Amino acid sequence: MKHSPLHSQHESIGAQFEPAGDWEMPGHYDDPVAEHLAVRQSVGVADLSHRGLLQVTGDDRVTWLQSIISNDILPLQTGQWLYSSFMSHKGKILSYFRVYKLEEFLLVEDTGEVGDTTFQTFRKFLLYGTKAKMKNCSEGWGMLLVSGPEAPQLIQKTFGVDVSALKTHSFLSHDCNGQQLLIAKTEETGEHDFELFAPAETLPQVWEQLWKAGEPIGLRAFGIQARETLRIEAGIPKLGPELNEHIVPPEANLVGKAFSLTKGCYPGQEVVARMDTYGSVKRRLVGLVIDSPEGHVPDPGTKIFSGDREVGWISSAIHSPTLNKTIALAFPLRDFTTPNTELTVANDPQRDTAIVQALPFYPN
Repeated sequence: MKHSPLHSQHESIGAQFEPAGDWEMPGHYDDPVAEHLAVRQSVGVADLSHRGLLQVTGDDRVTWLQSIISNDILPLQTGQWLYSSFMSHKGKILSYFRVYKLEEFLLVEDTGEVGDTTFQTFRKFLLYGTKAKMKNCSEGWGMLLVSGPEAPQLIQKTFGVDVSALKTHSFLSHDCNGQQLLIAKTEETGEHDFELFAPAETLPQVWEQLWKAGEPIGLRAFGIQARETLRIEAGIPKLGPELNEHIVPPEANLVGKAFSLTKGCYPGQEVVARMDTYGSVKRRLVGLVIDSPEGHVPDPGTKIFSGDREVGWISSAIHSPTLNKTIALAFPLRDFTTPNTELTVANDPQRDTAIVQALPFYPN
């Protein structure tokens, strides 16, 4: 298993590790619920160094990447990022990522956390004669996530950078300890979310600086389990449960977010365009609030019903620490996606009542 540059720091504060692809990362440090609430109420820091990170250079870097991914990066300006996906020719989502535009190169952050898969997939399209090169930076760079109402204050206190006006889909570069530090305003928890990208050798120093500034305002480390409950409350789809080979982008509410209908050809484009033209989306990602008297949390794949008719499935579910309710992300057929529609969820030998809710669950 691969380890983050911060593995020893995580051990020193009591991390309990879990596999994340081919990495071993903190699942939690003590109490995942307390970690979750710290992000909602103050500020937390998480290690995302297991995420794939690709660097694309060369004169053709933009036009080459543009030709294979689902979103339009031609309008992207230096200091901006956007979501995109890579699809099969049948329009199924195989990878989900952010593309960051810097002056001399592009960075692709594999938010799907599928290790080397995106890199190996893209390599197949890097044809001879194309003036573009791709480098896997996953082990040369590290990533941190700073989230919560106090996140802007913590970053300014730590690095002297005012990020209060930094908008989602933008980032800046800062000199930190003589090395480049990228600070991006992203979407991970529904709070103020900032990702910090730094060379692996300087990440421990960045971590220590954050803790020195953050402990007086209640900084807390949070792991995979809290990131998952925060993500679901925020209604953010994830590669695997919500974004997979069974789902096309319009079904996951990615219209205008991660794919373009006007940029021209790319793998899967014809399928998505046809669905848009004929309005043939079969299902749609929604939220469910589930009345589960015993606090039962349904497993992914649990069937949902309208009367006796099976109408979809649950993709992710948790007991929400913020709302103190069982909530889920689900894919019902499009006729059952209107907010306040009453459905039921299989919980053998009974069924629990579930109410459709527009996403996100939080903030309301």
